[in-house]
Amino acid sequence: MFVGVDIESISRFENKSLEKDKHFLERIYTKAEIDYCFKSKQSAKHLAARFCAKEAIYKAMSNLIKDGTIEFKNIEILNNENGSPYVVLHDSRFNVDISISLSHDKDKAIAFAVVIPN
Repeated sequence: MFVGVDIESISRFENKSLEKDKHFLERIYTKAEIDYCFKSKQSAKHLAARFCAKEAIYKAMSNLIKDGTIEFKNIEILNNENGSPYVVLHDSRFNVDISISLSHDKDKAIAFAVVIPN
């Protein structure tokens, strides 16, 4: 079992727009993540929390990554029908179970990840 955590300032993601920040957004997030974040008036909180989740997962998986890296876009954070976040890993090199917890407050977002190799 491996764990990772990340915290970010939400202000880092404020004023991000689909037009002027398209390259950044499409490099980090999937279309589903972008759609989810920007359907909210508080898109910065959702962008920050998902970025934290990707960082936390990357940190937790660092011991498993032998041949280079894993792109953030290959780590997808979605929500199930009750709103709980879950991870879809689009990288066939890894056979793992991943659990995450996301949170955000006034100016910070945080994520905690647990990665269990199968």
